[in-house]
Amino acid sequence: MCGILGCLPKSENSLFDKALRTLAHRGSDDRGIWSLPEISLGHQRLSILDLSKEGHQPMIHHSGRYAIVFNGEIYNFLEIRKELIDLGHRFNSNSDTEVLLAAFIEWGDQCLMKFNGMWAFAIWDCQTKKLFLARDRFGKKPLFYALINGRFVFASEMKAICPFLPEIKPSKEFAWCKQKIFDYESTDICLIEGIKRFPAGSFGYWQDGKLSIIRYWNTLDHLVDVPTSYNKQVAVFRNLFMDACKIRMRSDVPIGTALSGGLDSSATISAMAAISRQGDQDRVSKDWQHAFVACFPGTPLDESYFARRVVENIGIEATYFNIEPLRTIDSLEKDLYLFEELYITSPVPMMQIYRAIKDHGVTVSIDGHGADELFSGYGNSLFHSFFDIGLNIGQIGEVLQTYADLFPSGSSQLSVRDSKLKLYVEFMVRQSAKKILGRDYVSKDAKHNNFKRLDHLSRHMYVLFHETILPTLLRNYDRYSMASGVEIRMPFMDHRLVSYVFSLPWTSKLRSGFTKAILRDAVKELMPTDIAFRKTKIGFNSPIVDWMKGPLREYFLDHVHSKDFLECQLIDARVVAGQIEGVIASDNVPWAQAEKAWTDFTPYLWEKAFIKRNQQ
Repeated sequence: MCGILGCLPKSENSLFDKALRTLAHRGSDDRGIWSLPEISLGHQRLSILDLSKEGHQPMIHHSGRYAIVFNGEIYNFLEIRKELIDLGHRFNSNSDTEVLLAAFIEWGDQCLMKFNGMWAFAIWDCQTKKLFLARDRFGKKPLFYALINGRFVFASEMKAICPFLPEIKPSKEFAWCKQKIFDYESTDICLIEGIKRFPAGSFGYWQDGKLSIIRYWNTLDHLVDVPTSYNKQVAVFRNLFMDACKIRMRSDVPIGTALSGGLDSSATISAMAAISRQGDQDRVSKDWQHAFVACFPGTPLDESYFARRVVENIGIEATYFNIEPLRTIDSLEKDLYLFEELYITSPVPMMQIYRAIKDHGVTVSIDGHGADELFSGYGNSLFHSFFDIGLNIGQIGEVLQTYADLFPSGSSQLSVRDSKLKLYVEFMVRQSAKKILGRDYVSKDAKHNNFKRLDHLSRHMYVLFHETILPTLLRNYDRYSMASGVEIRMPFMDHRLVSYVFSLPWTSKLRSGFTKAILRDAVKELMPTDIAFRKTKIGFNSPIVDWMKGPLREYFLDHVHSKDFLECQLIDARVVAGQIEGVIASDNVPWAQAEKAWTDFTPYLWEKAFIKRNQQ
């Protein structure tokens, strides 16, 4: 897990060094620069597998022909390494980087189909003068590029490309991105003019001044046959999930978990505990007993009670960390610079917890991200099953009750609802109107034959997983964690598990009054019953209402009356000031209103933190 940078042709040394240093937070254990007249490659290393100098990058193949810079992890590198040794390859290190390079030499771009992991990497062929670029199936690892006056530049973050740009300014598409915060990550549109995002699940070649990009992964091409029996479906899922966790425990440094007490992160650390009881296994870390719990005392977001139940069950201690907005208020602009994107909530809680993880000597966090988008973990996403249910009144009522059970008693998200019947009618009318008016979101893969075979709930989740919510969250958590040099591994993002879940019928995910049914049944023996079958969902977020009205009140008021704020061209200053002041002055503020105020305020902070900082 690192930061990578490349420039073709070779960059002037001081400029390249300046650009590479903007990625130092992604890997402070080592750095390297390698160049030929045709290319400069740079790497900031976060050492996780093979901590020795043999893992140094840029890594040059012993033949002298190939050079690689790699950000990510190949979890099944041991199995691939053995296969390559049998084919005559030899290795100088115990790193996955050298395995990746040898795999490319052996199989070309088809090596990507052998990898189980996350990656963004570049390989230079000194003989053909061709650059190979690739990004993992679902875009866990970032990769940006730009063509600047005939020079091709690529990097892990936009800030590393900025030093090469003649001018740093917001994209012409900035207003669209601001309105479509959950849509732009799955496109090549970026917030900075002149920079593009390399697509997930794709590889490309740069040669003779041209970049050709080819999509190599589409989940719809990899659906599998599933057992007809639900119990057998559960057994297959359990085996896949446990193996996904096991190979992600391969590490030469301590590993831990950002534990919320919700089902997904609790399932992950409970699986890790079960795996550790199986004894020694290839490169599986024995130093995994590190759970970090973000606490929000006195707010509805605090889940520390549930997290405590989980760690007591597996017999380890947890580190409980109170999220305090004032603790990092002076560094908020720096954090937003590191984050470098727009989002609907403050990055403070997430950045604080991963900073705490790093401060406690842990470099790898194995987390539960991705499960909500696989199993319909979000509120009204469940309603898309109505189109599968038809007129079965009993099943409709069960789905509506499942939705109601998601929210704690008194939740504002249900307080405005008169009845379950009203919920049903409102949803069906709204969705039908969208379809008639052509305003319904249509998947980019909607014409694929296998997409048409998915049930309606699975189609909706396919969009959330591949095109809207999850790509945005993957980007966010890469920035939250890598700002402190912490690597996040996500078992639910294992491509084998993803293909399997999208092959299942909706009734295996939403069943007997529970969301994520197959996951609950697969892990129920590993964790407390009240956690495995807990219905309420809170989520890891910012208590933005409490903060705006409390500890951050003066911060927001100072900003909305500042000269920079009033002159910012990326917002309507008068409207946004009114939104902020409205949240602060009102007694009962819906969370959605405060979220909207933060979202509309963010472009101003982004301009200060990113544009103006890079212009200095």
